[in-house]
Amino acid sequence: MDQLKQLNDRIISRVNVNLSEFDFDTEGFVTNALDYEKMLKFYAFYGITSHHPIYFHFKNSNVAGSYFLGKCYVGRSAIYKSDIRGDELKRRGDNIRCAKNIPLVEDEMITIRDSLLYKTLVHSNSHNLESPEQFGIHNTISAHYVNIHGSTLEGCFLGPFATLDLMNLHSCIVGEFAYVQAGELFHRKIDPGTVWIRNQSFEFKYKFKKEVLKKYVGINSSHQPRGIIYDFVKEREHDYEKLFDVMNLEPIKAPKSSAVNRYAVIQGRTRIGENVLISQRAFLDNAVMGDGSNAQENTYIIHSTLEGLNVTAHGGKIIHSNIGLETFVGFNSFLNGKPDASIKIGEGCVVMPHTIIDPVAAIKIPDEHLVWGFIGSVEDIKTNTIALDDLAEVRESLKIGKMVFNGKGSVFIDAFKRRIAQILLTNGALFENGEKRGHAQDDQNISFNIIQPYRTGARKGLYPSVRIQP
Repeated sequence: MDQLKQLNDRIISRVNVNLSEFDFDTEGFVTNALDYEKMLKFYAFYGITSHHPIYFHFKNSNVAGSYFLGKCYVGRSAIYKSDIRGDELKRRGDNIRCAKNIPLVEDEMITIRDSLLYKTLVHSNSHNLESPEQFGIHNTISAHYVNIHGSTLEGCFLGPFATLDLMNLHSCIVGEFAYVQAGELFHRKIDPGTVWIRNQSFEFKYKFKKEVLKKYVGINSSHQPRGIIYDFVKEREHDYEKLFDVMNLEPIKAPKSSAVNRYAVIQGRTRIGENVLISQRAFLDNAVMGDGSNAQENTYIIHSTLEGLNVTAHGGKIIHSNIGLETFVGFNSFLNGKPDASIKIGEGCVVMPHTIIDPVAAIKIPDEHLVWGFIGSVEDIKTNTIALDDLAEVRESLKIGKMVFNGKGSVFIDAFKRRIAQILLTNGALFENGEKRGHAQDDQNISFNIIQPYRTGARKGLYPSVRIQP
């Protein structure tokens, strides 16, 4: 285990140097998070399809329980039970749109160096114009259930259940359960529970009350996550581990136009419609997946119905809920309905990332509403939702409860609508008569291959340096 321990010490020192101005030490988190024996237990696996370029290079690293797709390089890093998803990497010959188009001279690659990604999702939709052929994560530590969605990182620490969306960060700390989509940030510290979206036309900002955040996502004395949302996920971890105990499973019944990943958990009387995508590490139990809906990585849909053309973004949790047509449920949202306190979200709604709905009685959100923050009762709907038509009338600023919006509401809504439409198209929800193929169709014939670490000797816990290519 000596070399594995040296690897983690190296990662700690690299990240600490980048964050020295904050007097922030990552050793406490790493020491209490990593169990070296567990890092021996789980094999890593990579997917091969005819629709994605293949190139994997692992060197001086541990990649236990992690999934890789596309073109990936991992060097001097520990990637534990993480998903490194390269199915939207740009290709040689593509043009990157800016003031003047930038043509790519080679395929884009995910490169992870001197980093620890712990139960983290990386999704390859980078918008970094400075390195269009490399989606980089360097000198960075991410904690439990972080979403790195198209965000390049250098020298950062990301707290549990944080989401970085379509941006670039340098020497930043992002607190637990914070969601940030704000272009490019340098040497910033984002408070826990902050939801912040900013561009040239608008800015949306919300911050959870400390007592609410502490109840749902907090940090204990060992720098590890705690709270209702963490307990919810932890209780179901064992169901995922069962998937690694066998190599071949009976395929889940689904229409020919839909895809159910081999590393998804499907339980109860779950029904799957046409053009449905169920990604790896999704968890479905007594779920109804209407036509064109999807369950992205680390999502949970339990005793719930998605009417159709629904997007459940990475980490979204939907329990005892009915979600109307063409409704978006954002990253790491927690819709915690109960048999006697169900949740109904109307058609065409946008549930903002990191929204918590945990009602004591049944609640209903009307059609075409924006939803954010914390909703625990019917009264909270007034201070945490707005009709999209009303938001579209905003020209300068709006304050409702703890939410502050500045800019043009119509531009904000249009940006979300266009992104949702693009997600549906990319995921194959609109597939018809052989046209508009997406992930749901391209992933049907994926094959998985495994790699395992050294079990003895000085390299125990490290994976052999290996290069896999066509």
